[in-house]
Amino acid sequence: MSQLKVLFLGDIVGKIGRKAVKESLPKLKKKYKPDFIIANAENLAHGKSVTEKTLQEMSDAGIDFFTSGNHIWANPESEQILSEQKFDIIRPANYPEGVPGFGHKIIEVGTKKVLVANQMGRVFFREDFENPFTVMEDILKQEKGKFDFSIVDLHAEATSEKVSFAKYFDGKVDLVIGTHTHVQTADEKVLEEGTGFISDAGMVGAKDSSIGVDFKNVLHMFFTQMPKAFELPESGTCIINGIFATIKQDKGVTKIERVSEEVDV
Repeated sequence: MSQLKVLFLGDIVGKIGRKAVKESLPKLKKKYKPDFIIANAENLAHGKSVTEKTLQEMSDAGIDFFTSGNHIWANPESEQILSEQKFDIIRPANYPEGVPGFGHKIIEVGTKKVLVANQMGRVFFREDFENPFTVMEDILKQEKGKFDFSIVDLHAEATSEKVSFAKYFDGKVDLVIGTHTHVQTADEKVLEEGTGFISDAGMVGAKDSSIGVDFKNVLHMFFTQMPKAFELPESGTCIINGIFATIKQDKGVTKIERVSEEVDV
């Protein structure tokens, strides 16, 4: 296998997102014939974090690997899940040393080895993350010569930070996929040195929502500035956002396109 076909799904949001994955993934697999399917799972369990049950549900649906982000810690169960590694799931690599889990993994896909890394952006976040640029450089030095393809999920707010990260690592990694905002961007491209990039892959979540969340409680917060637990729609029309990319070994990405579908669940 001198090339790798990757299907990446944006943040899966709650039960409706999981239902949409189960409904749509067989069709997406038939359409794209991916070798490797990745999804961001930080919103998997009712909008925040993961559980063993929800990860198993998505693994059974056909997802091979999970990335995450800052919401991964919302469920205490996630610490054990990240530590035990029953599932192929990583958390951002630029958390402080000693945090449960791993920030990158090398996975065998067919006869090839794929490095998948997760990073958090720092702009507009209250947490004090390590520098994702230098942490990613350290990972590449540590794993040099051990992988054939490389993919990075940069979970970040600021488009400028994502674009700058991709430009800096152009030719050093194969694919940089932005996540977190739940809004798919229309800037997918192959950079000058062969790195495929999109600022945000989007989400798998309710279409009639505020980035996956019911409008009612979001509006309450905007009008009163008082916190209120968010609710998620559990049925209706769901959008399935992501990207599909073809990576040629030692040549980078030769094709990248947005995935944007709708399904009623």
